[in-house]
Amino acid sequence: MVVKQVFSDFDGTLTLHDELTTHFHEILELLKGHSVPLVICTGRSKSWAHFLLTHFFDLEYVISEGGGSLTYVEKDKEGRRHLKDVTLVSDEMTTKLQFVAKELIEKFPVSLSVDSFGRHTDRAIELSDLKKDAHLNQEVRAFLLSHKVNFSTSNVHLNFWCGEISKIKAIKTYLEKYKKNKLEETIFFGDSLNDETVFKDHPNTVGVSNIDKVLDQLEHKPTLILKGRENVGPLGVLNYLKSLLK
Repeated sequence: MVVKQVFSDFDGTLTLHDELTTHFHEILELLKGHSVPLVICTGRSKSWAHFLLTHFFDLEYVISEGGGSLTYVEKDKEGRRHLKDVTLVSDEMTTKLQFVAKELIEKFPVSLSVDSFGRHTDRAIELSDLKKDAHLNQEVRAFLLSHKVNFSTSNVHLNFWCGEISKIKAIKTYLEKYKKNKLEETIFFGDSLNDETVFKDHPNTVGVSNIDKVLDQLEHKPTLILKGRENVGPLGVLNYLKSLLK
């Protein structure tokens, strides 16, 4: 398989548990050496996309907020990097989200995640808080369903949003508008529930070995699932890319 583009989830896939390690830098160097761009597809906020693009110059595009936002680098005549944000959902849906989020935190003893101030197309609740109280977890999910609000979980958050937002939709939009590559010429790495839309509709997907924690909750699974401690998170991404990019 000749890969022209790599897409990857962030938390748990490019990070080892909660940390960015040297393996992430090795992945960037490996892809750069083969002229294969990496686009991170994360459930984290748009502000995280800004952080990644301003700290890692090998990155030029980041899909954030579970597919609701796309941020890219535009260079001026002097070569200075400027960030441009593209919202992938309507203003009507982001307005509805504001009202639902306000009602939710007034109704339940929950707080939005610390990075929700940087979010535009979705909001997040710390998953660790909900796991402490099964009844509260159930009530919050029922509230979101009653308001016809979509939600999913990453490794760290319960994210919720209004409108049609998904990682696969954002990937297809990116390919159509910016790179013109075919989906089958790309590959995706992931490990969590909010990657399932990509597992469903992308022909080339790889689950790093720590996906085993949610595997029984996935209706649509990756094309290939890596095994063993040597393939956890970025280790699995790095090992697989080394075998692929010979």
